[in-house]
Amino acid sequence: MNHRHLLPNEIDLLVDGEVGFGMAPLRAHAADCAECRARLEEARMVVEALEGLPHLAPSVNLADRVLAQVPIFVPWHVAARDSVERALELWSPRSRPIRTAAYAAAASVFAVLTVAMLWIASQANLLAVAGGMAGSRLQGVLASLAREAASAVIGERMLTALQQAGLVGIGMAAGGFLIAAAGTFAGLRALAIANNRQH
Repeated sequence: MNHRHLLPNEIDLLVDGEVGFGMAPLRAHAADCAECRARLEEARMVVEALEGLPHLAPSVNLADRVLAQVPIFVPWHVAARDSVERALELWSPRSRPIRTAAYAAAASVFAVLTVAMLWIASQANLLAVAGGMAGSRLQGVLASLAREAASAVIGERMLTALQQAGLVGIGMAAGGFLIAAAGTFAGLRALAIANNRQH
């Protein structure tokens, strides 16, 4: 043989009682080498001990219990589709004629709303003139309210600094806010995942 002692896979072959071309030299080495013979006997005792253990089969619902504890990420569009399907199943009438009538009524309401929106869009100039007068006054009130709200939230000095910085400053402030919001969201999500793994 080209090695001094039997390798673990060769001992496994001898324990399993394999037969074949290369088994005779392995058996001869085990018969001549006391260390390999001892390792072979230990392996046989382990196999016999394992075979003596009771054979336990997992319960039928083991996979369901394990998967119930695994947090599964469901994309928002899949969750929304499933919610709509459940709502349709729950709220759809069971009788086919009533369900057809309900769908026809929903289609009629949708058609009327679509026609109304198209008419409003075609009358945009008329609505713009009529709304322009009320809109300019409402715009002034809303701008005043927005300024007061912004001043209360970020302070008068910060609001003045943002007005002086112009669109670039507002864009940088908005970007900073979005980055902070994204970091907060990521941190809360990581905490939720860690909490789910602990339970």
